Parts: sequence; structure tokens; C-alpha cells
Amino acid sequence: MGVVYGDIGTSPLYTMKEAFSPEHGLALTESNILGVVSLIVWMLILVVTLKYVLLVTRANNDGEGGIMALLALALSPFKHGTRRYTVLVLIGLIGTALFFGDGIITPSISVLSAVEGLSIATPALSEYVVPVTVVILLALYMVQRKGTAHIGRWFGPIMVIWFSALAVMGLINIVAQPLILQALNPLHAVMFLPQTGWVGFLALGAVVLAVTGAEALYADMGHFGAKPIRIAWLTMVFPALALSYLGQGALLMAQPSAVANPFYHQLGNWAVYPLVALATTAAIIASQATISGTFSIVRQAIALGYIPRLKVQYTSDEHIGQIYIPFINWLQLVLVLSVVIGFGSSSDLASAYGIAVTTTMLATTCLTFFVIRYKWHINLALCLAVTGLFMFIDLMLVSANMLKIPSGGWFPLLLAAIIIVLMLTWRTGRRLVAANLYKNRIPLEDFLSNLFGHPLTRVPGTAIFFRSEGDGVPHALLHNLSHNKILHERTVFLTVLNRDVPYVHEKYRVSVENLGNGCYQVDMRFGFQEDRDIPKALALCEPYGLEFQMLDTSFYIARQTVIATMGGGMAHWREVLYATLARNARSASDYFSLPANRVIELGAQVEI
Repeated sequence: MGVVYGDIGTSPLYTMKEAFSPEHGLALTESNILGVVSLIVWMLILVVTLKYVLLVTRANNDGEGGIMALLALALSPFKHGTRRYTVLVLIGLIGTALFFGDGIITPSISVLSAVEGLSIATPALSEYVVPVTVVILLALYMVQRKGTAHIGRWFGPIMVIWFSALAVMGLINIVAQPLILQALNPLHAVMFLPQTGWVGFLALGAVVLAVTGAEALYADMGHFGAKPIRIAWLTMVFPALALSYLGQGALLMAQPSAVANPFYHQLGNWAVYPLVALATTAAIIASQATISGTFSIVRQAIALGYIPRLKVQYTSDEHIGQIYIPFINWLQLVLVLSVVIGFGSSSDLASAYGIAVTTTMLATTCLTFFVIRYKWHINLALCLAVTGLFMFIDLMLVSANMLKIPSGGWFPLLLAAIIIVLMLTWRTGRRLVAANLYKNRIPLEDFLSNLFGHPLTRVPGTAIFFRSEGDGVPHALLHNLSHNKILHERTVFLTVLNRDVPYVHEKYRVSVENLGNGCYQVDMRFGFQEDRDIPKALALCEPYGLEFQMLDTSFYIARQTVIATMGGGMAHWREVLYATLARNARSASDYFSLPANRVIELGAQVEI
């Protein structure tokens, strides 16, 4: 309830208000109210229930969800470097980048819309809405480093109270104006756009706010599993949301003056302050869920090689999913506060919110098609029929929100463009570095054959040299032999392999090849949800006759200094950007959890 549905659960705070915003010019008539409410209810049924809850959650990567997991699943049937592979990567990166934008806007609009209830109760408090929002968000981000283990246990109960309140308020207003139940007829949704034309199309961009948070539903699947998510949606969340929107529609029929903020007018002035307190708490929970989701997606992107290594901290000894990434936390805080202060109201933010959500949903639909067609091998006509319906809905929603680019929709697009450039630059830069090293590589087998053909000083202990897949002799070994003229009694070449699955079973974690003369090749495999804990994984080599004592083991790492050159594989500014990112990335020793006093770093310059 708290983590998965916090985001979509706070949408009733602002959706109806934005649908009938004076900016859209949609008249507050009975037919328009029935049309908007019918659209919202049936979007909850088609987009959230059918698409996400029943279809997309089946496209899980060993139980993990989220657009990065879906991308890995969609790519698996295709060879690296093919046109389809490249297009799918681009679609996945666009969806991921816009998900980051969603992570910026959700805390902003949720908390801001909740606090705006103060101005309903007492108009004189309007000038304090933004400062109060800033204080709440500052406090929220400052406690992230302590984790959510202690306060997280209250998320579920509070959200149960929240959804119960939505349902009760909705029922009260429905009983007072039962005519609103006609909105359950999908004909009102179908006829809305033909009857309202351009004005209705503009309002459609606000109606989509009702399904914000559907992507988070999929992203958080790995924490709980698909079954609890489906049960919670069908038994409580969907009924409560449907009743809330029907109730707000009934209120607008009976009391058109409530259009300024239908949510806070549902029970009269006496309930505004209690609702502000409850709504603010629910908004904080929704924000927390989005922040945690962003941390999770960032960790996946790091593991899959799309962004530089960042420091990841664990905030719980019991739950592996509870992580904290300091750099992302503070960067997100700066952006969130900039958005709140810059836009100033939830109405202005709604324009930015819709474009981020709908484009991410469209990317998910595209990737889902490739999964069910090429991974599951389902009949093409059936695949087109299923995803074609969702594609049509997504394209309609994206088109409606594109009209809002000048009034705020530019922000998530600009942010997504910057993130995509960073991810593509990092990915391409790593490939260029690997190509440079491969071009100058010395085959390992030939090198060892020649090396042991001459007298060589061997010293006690174990040396572990990191080596990329398909690479030759590690540069760190060449530098060590060149400067120290020695080789350890036991020399291990370690290759860390990233797999497009969340977790790798321990029996498949390591493989060992004896190269002779006390030399070994060890391959380690990790999924994108796992930490690269090398010392822990080395213990799995014992059945192969390799036992490691950390006090007798040295880890040799080649620290590469990237030099940007003119006429290289990327534009010069991108090469400079990659070199800057590489310099500031988390150190390999820290990323691989190596004991600091057993690491020896040897420098190497690489031109790209």
C-alpha cells in the first residue's frame, strides 16, 4: 500500500482540479463532468488494471520489474550491435531518463498539492504554501541516509487510512448525487472527445494525471511480487480511487463553485485541516516511494554499465532493497526544490508531470511488445492486438501532453535529454576504451608461455589482476613485471561479467580455469540487482582448489586516465565529458568491496 501505491494514491489531490482548469476552457457541464470521470475510471481499468497489473507484471525479469529490467528482457533475443538492439536500447534509455524526471516531479507536485489545502482553509496562508513545502521536502531528503526501516512500518497503515478516507468521501458525495454513476458507462468516455473537440483534447492532458504512479507499480514489483500487488489493487486501491473520482464528479455537479479544488471541498470547511494533515502524510509516503525507486533504478543502470559507478549505502540489515545513494539524493533534492520554487503551484507543475509519465508509459508498451513477441513467441496478430490498444491510448495521451511543452512540459524533456546524453556518452566511452585496450592487447596464453620460458622470481602470496572479458594481459601485470620484476606464487586473472538478470545463483557465480604454473582464470557473474562483493564471491572458489586468505592476497587494479583526442570515436566535447565522468566515478576498489589495505593501483593512460 505504501511503497507501491503511494504515488497513484495521491493523484485525486489534483487530477479533477486540473481537468477543469480555466487554462483548458472546459465548461463545467453535466455531460463534461460525466465524460471526464468516465475517462478517468476507464483509464484506471485499461491502463493500470489491464496493462500494468495483468500484463506488464508478467514481463518480469526473474521477479524484478522496472523499465531497466524490462529493457534487459527485451534485448535478450537480439544480438548486440543489430539495428533492433540499438533501437530498443534507445527506447529503454528514453523511458529511464523520463522516469528520473518523474522522480523529480512526484515529490514536488504531491507535497505542494497537499499543502495547498492551507490556502483553501485560510486564503491568508497562501503565501506560506511554497515555504512549508520546501521545509517538508528538506526534512524528507535529510532523513534518507538513515533509511526507512523505522518509519516504513507506518507507510502501509497510513495509506490504508488514506484510501479508506478517499472511499468514504467519495461514497458520501455519490449518495448525494447518484447521477454521477452514469460515468461508469464507457460511452461517456468514448463520446467525450467528439463532443468537446479541441478543448476536450487539451483536458485529456490533465486526465492522465489519474494514472501517474502506474510505472512505479511495475518498478517495485521485485520487492513484493506480482500477486500482492494485484490483490491490493483489485481489492482496495482501485475501488477507493474510482469512488474518489466519482465522488468529486458528484460534488462538482451539486456544487460547481468547488471546482477550484474539489478534493478539499468534499466534506466542507470543517474537514480541510484534517485532510491537509492526512494528505501531506500520504504525499510524503508517495515521495518516499519515488525516491527509493530512483535509487533502485540508478543501481540497476550502474550494474548494466549505463552510468558511472556511484557510492551505494545500505540502510537495513534485513532488506537488501533499502539503499541510499548520497549523490543522487542531494542532486534530486536540488532539482526538486528548484522545481517547487520555480513553478510555484501544482497547476503549473501538472504540465510538466504529464509528459514525463505518458512518454515513459509509451516506452514500456514498446518494450513489452518485443518481450511478448520475440521472447515469449506469442502470435504476431495477438501481440499487435494487445499492445496496439495500449499504444493507441499512450499516443493519444502523449499527443495531448505535447501541447503543454511551452507551459512546463519542456522541463522533463530537457532533463531527460541531458540524462540520455550522459548515459550514451558513458556507454560509448566505455566501449571506446575497451576497443583501445583490445587493439593493443597481448594474448594472455602466448604471454604466459613466453614468460615461463625464462627464469622468473616468484614471491609468496596471491596476486589478483582484474581483466575484462576477451582482453589480453592486464596492464597492471605488465606494469608490475616492468617495475618490480617479480610474479606471485599464485596469480589469478579475474573477470567480472555483468548478466542481464537480477540475480545469479551462487552455483553459477564463479568458474575457474587452471592456466598452469600457479596461474588461474576466474570468471565471476553478477546480476544487475547484486553488489559486486569480490571477497565474498572468492570464497566460492574453494571447491575448485582455490582458497583465499585476504592477508596474503593483493588486488592489482589499473587506474585508467582517459585522454580526449580530436577526431576520435565521439565528438570532442563528449570525449571530454566522458573523461570527466571517469575521473569522478567511484573507485573500482570501493565498488568491488575490496579491503583497502590489500589494493595496489597502477596508472595507465588511454586515448579515445
